[in-house]
Amino acid sequence: MNQTTPVGNVYLVGAGPGDPGLMTLKGKGLLECADVVVYDALVSPAILAMINPQAEQINAGKRRGRHSKAQDETTQLLIEKAQDHAIVVRLKGGDPFVFGRGGEEMADLRAAGIAVEVIPGITAGIAAPAYAGIPVTHRGVSCSVTFVTGHEAAGKYCPQVNWRAIAQSSETIVVYMGIHNLPTITHELQAGGLSPDTPIALIRWGTRPEQAELIATLATIQAAVEQSGFEAPAVAVIGSVVNLQAQLL
Repeated sequence: MNQTTPVGNVYLVGAGPGDPGLMTLKGKGLLECADVVVYDALVSPAILAMINPQAEQINAGKRRGRHSKAQDETTQLLIEKAQDHAIVVRLKGGDPFVFGRGGEEMADLRAAGIAVEVIPGITAGIAAPAYAGIPVTHRGVSCSVTFVTGHEAAGKYCPQVNWRAIAQSSETIVVYMGIHNLPTITHELQAGGLSPDTPIALIRWGTRPEQAELIATLATIQAAVEQSGFEAPAVAVIGSVVNLQAQLL
């Protein structure tokens, strides 16, 4: 066989936020027939249990300070596996194109002559608040929502997030990967004009059985985090919609 000619496809599959019931039917079907699955750190055990038992499973997960593989190594691995296997799944937490570097991986794979298909997943920025009883939009409260990464070093998505501008441009702000930079984020949002009393909810392990929430204000959230020991991974929801939880739960 000519090893330079890819024989398989790579599927960028969104695993959703954790609850296996939120996995798409198409994604589940691919896991059940995959030859190789390269998965991320935040993919839940219940989702991993859907993988074909005969498939090769490779952990390429990245967590703060603990990277299993560098990004270029992961892409090269996918290219190599596509030379010998028909169905190679790149299983990514949430949605591949929402702070998941799916676009980068797809571009590199296409440049290498690999056929790629994207299977979207439900992103944590919508699902985690929903499970916590917080709608990210609500008539009369919020008609706009902004999704932003709070971990500016993660993949260098946008190393200079203009938090002050965001404070003025959206009624609901959902921050991914923001726990470690929370003091800076809350300070800059207040400097941009948000009231110190603006409610904020931190939601950890959203949609999983171990989901936990911490609700405070921009002025008090950091002290609440330190007192409770609240840790990542979590999303933050900032805005008046947080107050709706008391009505909806």
